Amino acid sequence: SRIDLREADLWNWRPSEHPCSIPPAPDSQCMIKGALAYFLRAPSPKQLGRSSGCQNAMHYVKRCLPFVLLSVLAFIVIRSSTAPKRAWEFLQPPPAPFKQPQSPEDPEAGPTIVVITPTHKRPERFADMTRFSQTLSHIKNLHWVVIEDANATSPAVERILQRSGLPYVYFHATTEPGMPKRGWTHRNRALQFVRENYKDYKRGAVVYFADDDNSYDIRLFDKYIRRVKRLGIWAVGLAGTAVVEAPRVANKTIVGWDVVFAPGRAFATDMAGFALNINEIVRVPTASFSQKCSKQSPETCFLAQFGMKKEEAEPFGFDDDPKEVLVWHTKTRNIGTRGSAHGYVVE
Repeated sequence: SRIDLREADLWNWRPSEHPCSIPPAPDSQCMIKGALAYFLRAPSPKQLGRSSGCQNAMHYVKRCLPFVLLSVLAFIVIRSSTAPKRAWEFLQPPPAPFKQPQSPEDPEAGPTIVVITPTHKRPERFADMTRFSQTLSHIKNLHWVVIEDANATSPAVERILQRSGLPYVYFHATTEPGMPKRGWTHRNRALQFVRENYKDYKRGAVVYFADDDNSYDIRLFDKYIRRVKRLGIWAVGLAGTAVVEAPRVANKTIVGWDVVFAPGRAFATDMAGFALNINEIVRVPTASFSQKCSKQSPETCFLAQFGMKKEEAEPFGFDDDPKEVLVWHTKTRNIGTRGSAHGYVVE
């Protein structure tokens, strides 16, 4: 059962109820002697104490010790449950943390895709997560890392993850103070988890940041993401105010960016428009979304930390005929809900 205590509760007994309310209290020397007698079966309390005025020492130890031990234990439980933890402290190395793998991995499917998804409570979240999970459920060799922006995970989200049939890990973390935008802390926690658990991953893996409210063509995962050798980049629909943002490619090399916002950026791509091979993530252990990054262009700030130039990135989809967009930066929107949930599970 769940322990629900508060530190103040430990000290709210009235004197008559307190197990140690036996006047007069012995001094610290007496308590030490009494403890020795209690634990070591040393000379009796009479021999230890009465000659020096410690008549009550043994009595205090016997009465107070269980209370003191219980108080210390409760204090530890409270502190451990309320103190902030790093998200990865809750986790164990793979495959242990990945729950419910309902089908064996296909060795012929290629490298594993590790999808990182920050999520947070909102009325439309269950609809987004349901749609997204059912898209991912079609993809072989995919591990899903989901990070809740809260002090606890959501049982309803956990059920969605379980129904997906995918190997997943789900933990929570709160946004670090000073972070420009929601989700940056959670991507950093997920990157830490990936570095710790995939550094010796033999079959190969590619890491992709996927928000739960975007729209994904299942071809994106096998046609683009799984084929990334170092850094792969592709078009994204409805990114910001742009109809499409895409890399500008000449002779199979990225030479610029067909974007509306800040085309002079080193990596003018959307978060949904790139993926990194696990070897790059491990090679640069400090790469993260930091407070130094611009709120408007975290992608450029993050990718620049890997020391690559845009010409070294691998463009995808630029030479398809027809050229199709395989990921859309859609946003479900709460238009203002009214009325009761009538007993159904909602947020």
